Amino acid sequence: MSGLTGLHHVAIIAADYDRSKAFYTDVLGFTVVREVWRAERRSWKCDLTIPGAQIELFTFPQAPPRPSRPEALGLRHLAFTVTDIDAEVARLTAHGVACETIRVDDHTGQRFTFFADPDGLPLELYETGAG
Repeated sequence: MSGLTGLHHVAIIAADYDRSKAFYTDVLGFTVVREVWRAERRSWKCDLTIPGAQIELFTFPQAPPRPSRPEALGLRHLAFTVTDIDAEVARLTAHGVACETIRVDDHTGQRFTFFADPDGLPLELYETGAG
């Protein structure tokens, strides 16, 4: 039997640290837990959190772009739960974030949509009806 107890964090490498940090804090509502400049790597590391999730936001000099479309092997997207997808899409749109049309999951009947972070990382809102 596995000793896994949960998912601790997801790591994201950003092209523009300030822009991405503002997106995850000001737009998505994450809180900065700690922020460290790692001089030896010329890299920022910022731990961000919301209830139930943590992101490590990094920068690295000359990081290559992430292949996204067509679908590439590896991590496909990050999904965040919401209780009211219409309200969250309206809030994101007010911040200038383009969201795809809300769709319904054929298998669960739940509503979802996709949008992207400043570097094009695909993000999903998944309506659960409960926080």
